[in-house]
Amino acid sequence: MIAVVDYGMGNLRSVAKALERVGAAPELARSPEKVRSAEKIVLPGVGAFEKAMANLASTGLDAAVKEAVAAGKPFLGICLGLQLLFERSREDGDHEGLGILPGEVVRFESDPARPELKIPHMGWNGVEYESPAPHFEGIPSGTYFYFVHSYYVAPADASVCAGETEYLCRFTSAVWAENVFACQFHPEKSRRWGLRLLENFAKL
Repeated sequence: MIAVVDYGMGNLRSVAKALERVGAAPELARSPEKVRSAEKIVLPGVGAFEKAMANLASTGLDAAVKEAVAAGKPFLGICLGLQLLFERSREDGDHEGLGILPGEVVRFESDPARPELKIPHMGWNGVEYESPAPHFEGIPSGTYFYFVHSYYVAPADASVCAGETEYLCRFTSAVWAENVFACQFHPEKSRRWGLRLLENFAKL
């Protein structure tokens, strides 16, 4: 069973339906016990970092997610679910994250010379692979995925970067460290190749 962590934020149903479409068996997990009993974990999310961490902490889901990762269970983070993995975020202040990966979450800086590049970064953009993450198997480097975000992750350890994207700067758009993979883009909204990524994860 794949647990889709339900902490009251994000497009959980869309992620679950996309997983079902590729033959997986997802279940929404609202309790730490549900997360602990799962074979794989998906942490999706859309919204504010501070609120997301507060919701995870108030239900004990934060500890359950960290335990699952430490136990070596395959983990997939999506959008805010990527950002929450890091030590802290600069979104509307300074907020602690799950601390599973070293680094922080920072905001895009606008470029007066390129006024057409708006914040948030919204729409289709390419992902160039930096490491051979199994989640990208069969998906060409440079493939376009769908993004919606104003903040991006800045890993302290460059070796965890699995993919990079150009928008106002070159930023890490996917990470991979042992059993942990997470992406800034939305595979559930990225049509054929997004479904392929979810299928790859489900087959791990």
